[in-house]
Order: sequence, then structure tokens, then C-alpha cells
Amino acid sequence: MQIGIVSDTHDNYRAAERAAEAFADRGIETILHCGDFVAPPLLSAFDGHDFSFHGVLGNNDGELDGLERTIDGMGNGSQLHGRYATFEFDGTRVHVLHGDQGMAEVDARAESGEYDYVCYGHFHVAEQRDVDGTTVLNPGAHFPTVPEENRSVAVLDTETDEVTFVDIAE
Repeated sequence: MQIGIVSDTHDNYRAAERAAEAFADRGIETILHCGDFVAPPLLSAFDGHDFSFHGVLGNNDGELDGLERTIDGMGNGSQLHGRYATFEFDGTRVHVLHGDQGMAEVDARAESGEYDYVCYGHFHVAEQRDVDGTTVLNPGAHFPTVPEENRSVAVLDTETDEVTFVDIAE
């Protein structure tokens, strides 16, 4: 299964459109958003595709009722999950949080041994690293001041256990 991971879109509609296009081009079935959508209108960038869309809340997310209604209305089991979410895809356990609680919290979840992947955002820096056998993954960010090398999304292939970063800078 191909899973698209995105974070910190911060109302950057054009970046969200590019992310959705990149995911559609790669046959992504499920998108995980690690928070900081900011407001519901951003989510329309992901409409018109056959994705299941799952998100967690970040520290800059407002209009919570609107975010929940919009995501839940996307179909295909899409859902806004609150501050944290855990999924299992093809036997791969993925935990998603925004990360604004700090890197100690991100690393503690990885060190727990409960997950194969811990995905987070907040810090606006794309990274992939190992913590005690768990892959810690930040897909990048799309806030206006983020350098181009961090304007990316990630694709997780659960069959090969590989992560690919996709540049979506303009």
C-alpha cells in the first residue's frame, strides 16, 4: 500500500494542490496529514481524488468544527482524529501526531516500541531517522518561510518498507 504523508500546509492552497497531485500521480490510497491545516478551505485541494484522508490537529488549527465536517465529508472513511492517531496498514503500525509537544514526546512514542513509524510535523524540517527500530518521519512543511529543501511530502510503501520524499516546491 502507498501512503502519502503531509504536514504543515498552513493554508498554502497551492502547496496542498501540488501535494494532492503528487499523491494522485503515485496512486496513493491513503493520506495522513500531521496537522496545521489552519482552516477548512485548504482541504478542498484534496477533493476530487480517490484518497482516504486522515488528519490530526496541530497548534495552529482553528475552526475545528469546520475541519472535522470537511474531512469527515471527504468520503472513503476520511476522518479528523484529534491530536493523535494510530493506524495499521498491511501489518505496519503508524502513529501520527503534530509534534508541538516537543521532540521528547515524538521520541518517546518511537522509543515505546509500539509503532513501526512515528510521523510528525511542527518543526518544518523534513527528516527520516531511526529510533530504537522505529522510523521517525517528518514529511516537510509548506509555511511561507520554509526553505525549498523542506517543501516536501513523503510516500511510505508498506510492501517494501521504503520512504520516498517528493519535492513539491514551486
